[in-house]
Parts: sequence; structure tokens; C-alpha cells
Amino acid sequence: MRRLTVGMNVSLDGYTAAPGDDLGWGVPSDELFQWWSDRVGATGLALYGRRLWATMSSHWPTADQQPGATPAQIEYARRWRDMPKVVFSSTTSAVDGARLVTGDAVPEITRLKTEDGGPMDVGGATLAAAAMRAGLIDEY
Repeated sequence: MRRLTVGMNVSLDGYTAAPGDDLGWGVPSDELFQWWSDRVGATGLALYGRRLWATMSSHWPTADQQPGATPAQIEYARRWRDMPKVVFSSTTSAVDGARLVTGDAVPEITRLKTEDGGPMDVGGATLAAAAMRAGLIDEY
């Protein structure tokens, strides 16, 4: 049985984004960035909500090819690209580099937890909240 973990950067007052869904406030230090990179390297399956997927998939697929990419960014981009991903959305019709689930997330996450494989991470506040309300989170 797979474990499901939620991990996200939040401000001290509990916000995950600035006004307008801006995530730029949370630029991680080198140490925190390496922690996230190691975490991605150990993740067996990443679960994304639509909004976080849009942010991640607009940058990381080619981030290692950008001028000025640091070794840490190159490593993270490669790990992120190689990591299996599932995107949950009722408004998106297709995603590149991941499997799309358009129905209710809770039954699918429940099913995925019963499979063999490495640990799962859930990303995106709305998706994480649904998993939390259903009692599916093993670690925060």
C-alpha cells in the first residue's frame, strides 16, 4: 500500500500564494530547493491539481535547457520530468507528460493508494484538501 504525503510551501500565516495566485513569494533557498529535489527523486507518483499542474508544467519540462540554469535546477527538472504524474481536473481536456483524471479525485486516490509502488505526493491546495477531508493523507 502506498503512502500519501502532502508537502507545500506556506507562509507563516497559512497562505500558499500571494494575490493573483502568484507563487513567486516562496522562492526557496538552495537548501530548501535541494530538499524538494531529493523529495521529487524519491516520489513514486505525484498527484497534481489543475492550477499547480499549470504552473509546474509551464516551467519544468524545459527548465534544464534554459540559459543560466543552475546545476540544482537542471537536476530538479530532470527528476520532475521523469517522475510519474497524475493530474486531476474537471476543466482540462488533455495534459502532456501525465495521466489526466477528470472524475472525482477521492475514489481515484483511494484506488492508487492500494497499488504497489513508491510513495505518492499530492500537490495543489484544493486537491490536498479533498484528500485530507477523505482521510487519505498519511503524512504532512
